[in-house]
Amino acid sequence: MDWDDAYSNGAYIEGAEGYPPRWEQEAAAFRDCAEAELDVAYGDGERHKFDLFRPRGAAKGLLVFVHGGYWMAFDKSYWSHFARGAVERGWAVALPSYDLAPDVRISEITKQIAAAVTRACTLVHGPVVLAGHSAGGHLVARMICDGVLPEDVAARVSRVVPISPLADLRPLMKTAMNVKLQLDAAESDAESPMWQAPRAGVGVTVLVGAAERPAFLDQARWLSEAWDCDLVVTGGRHHFDVIDAFADPDSDMARMLFS
Repeated sequence: MDWDDAYSNGAYIEGAEGYPPRWEQEAAAFRDCAEAELDVAYGDGERHKFDLFRPRGAAKGLLVFVHGGYWMAFDKSYWSHFARGAVERGWAVALPSYDLAPDVRISEITKQIAAAVTRACTLVHGPVVLAGHSAGGHLVARMICDGVLPEDVAARVSRVVPISPLADLRPLMKTAMNVKLQLDAAESDAESPMWQAPRAGVGVTVLVGAAERPAFLDQARWLSEAWDCDLVVTGGRHHFDVIDAFADPDSDMARMLFS
């Protein structure tokens, strides 16, 4: 099996190169018109910051949206517009950046996201929903594994939505990406959500596009089966547009999560 091909998304998406600049443009436009607190620090590092978007009036709760990029690419500035659906439905939204491989290992990124969630929870009251895309899907799933979040923060998490998540990291050791990721067997096991038990009482919905690579359909199914949770396969969606529902306050996903 060609593991690099199996986990290659852009090569199989028409116009893939146009997505990042479009995300960046739409995110900047949203920041210009939104009520935002930018660059809120959750740690000491240059990238240890999140942007917080607030609705009009008191927030019903907090969404933390964690971006993807195989733990090696992007920052919070590309994704601001995906806060729109939740904000227009009365929720506050935090979008964190984090350090990237090879500067840090995945286990350290997990700790950083836990710090970001913890800090954001000091600024917004109410229930907490965690959603993340691809590598971000892995990271939000890790948040409800034992010992990752402080108990008082974990108790506020009502739902987690891993979108096209990487649930079993062992296959990535066989890809060229691992030169940067530096995964070994011990870290792959410890950091794979499907080998951990989720916190009891937290609703989990795994979301994946029907037109995604077979490897990502497998990863989503593995997590759903391991955690005995809902799996939603979105018709006609691929790895880059499966997150579009978060930008639309009238989407089924937004209505389900933020009503």
